[in-house]
Amino acid sequence: MHRIHSQADWITRARAVLPAAGFGNFDASIVIARGEGSRVWDEDGNEFVDYLIGSGPMLLGHGHPEVMEAVLEQLPKGMTFFANNVKGIGLAEAIVDAVPCCEQVRFVTSGGEADMYAIRLARAYTGKPKILKFEGGYHGMSAEAQMSLAPSKHVNFPTAVPDSAGIPECVADEMLIAPFNDLEAVASLLAEHSDIAAIIAEPLQRIIPAQPGFLQGLRDLCDKHGVLLIFDEIVTGFRLAYGGAQERYGVTPDICTLGKIIGGGFPLAALGACTEIMSHFDKAAVGVEKWLMQLGTLSGNPVASAAGLKTMEILRRPGQYERLRELGQTLMDMQSAALSKQGIAHRICGDPTVFDVYFTETDPIDYRSAKHSDPKLNEIWNSTLRANGVFKSPGKLYSSLVLRTDDLELTRSAFQHAANAVSEYRIRAMSSFHA
Repeated sequence: MHRIHSQADWITRARAVLPAAGFGNFDASIVIARGEGSRVWDEDGNEFVDYLIGSGPMLLGHGHPEVMEAVLEQLPKGMTFFANNVKGIGLAEAIVDAVPCCEQVRFVTSGGEADMYAIRLARAYTGKPKILKFEGGYHGMSAEAQMSLAPSKHVNFPTAVPDSAGIPECVADEMLIAPFNDLEAVASLLAEHSDIAAIIAEPLQRIIPAQPGFLQGLRDLCDKHGVLLIFDEIVTGFRLAYGGAQERYGVTPDICTLGKIIGGGFPLAALGACTEIMSHFDKAAVGVEKWLMQLGTLSGNPVASAAGLKTMEILRRPGQYERLRELGQTLMDMQSAALSKQGIAHRICGDPTVFDVYFTETDPIDYRSAKHSDPKLNEIWNSTLRANGVFKSPGKLYSSLVLRTDDLELTRSAFQHAANAVSEYRIRAMSSFHA
């Protein structure tokens, strides 16, 4: 008998009411029914080890009992107030204690919103209009962030290319684009342009690591030219280390943005800086002309704050980050071993806490070099992983603290199946070429 609520039924219903049948985030051909611990299930009951983890926030897994208890304790007291609350204040204190550049924070609802305000804050503080970003760097959905995020055509630097319709041409005039990991290019742009307010960068650009000295080089150049340095730590904050990339790499920006983990799975993000810079959110401190207006219906809401506070408390416990890195390194090694056994050229790129594979013989160092030699190999790799119980993004794998031995063994087997499928495709492609 046909199931009334099969996944196919839900996809049909979604197609009628959602553009491209989805939320714009992920593959619309899968509808997730529930998550528990390290696993998720789709509406047809298929079970997966979850390496998407909500695009990063579920570092402790789905339904962590202590986080659930904190949320359930808060719910009857109120879900949101559009006013100060003790959970939000407590979360701000915890962030300030943890993150080197933060003396004060301002809450928003999403990481993209935090990045938008960080750019605006830099302009308000410096009085300068231009922003330097790196090609391929992801900073949300604002007009500035959508410049040269994933350009399909290569243009000469520092020309900005919009990646979305609906963005006025004038936005590109205020954006300068540089290749990641290229200090010479950055130095040249800063020398040429005296009207740059800030450089915004992911300390780990998607999964491309900064080369030794690059982040400190940015810090030094910003200091030399009177430019602010913004670290987008939406992904890396409380993931690479408790103090984020700033702690991990020992480089402190002027402004940072945080999201994902600080909300414990609920909508919450923040930006932070020293008190002097953050004073632009205080009209009484800076006056009307220098005041940066910011408000949001759910900013700092107590449910998300309670979840974030408990998540951060758990992450402070001894051994958590050591375990996270050990799990991630195990996954990286398993992935590489499966591909090496089949003689498939590849590079495992990223950090043990977030990484993936590129099918290439060269090390990815920037957007233009972070490419697969044949995109079809990545397509086969990811589709075979999903068919064998591994749920991940097409370009990123998040490790989490809730992974168990059986999860790792299932994943090892899936990697082997995927490597075999890639190898078989390559053999067929070579046979067709020679024929």
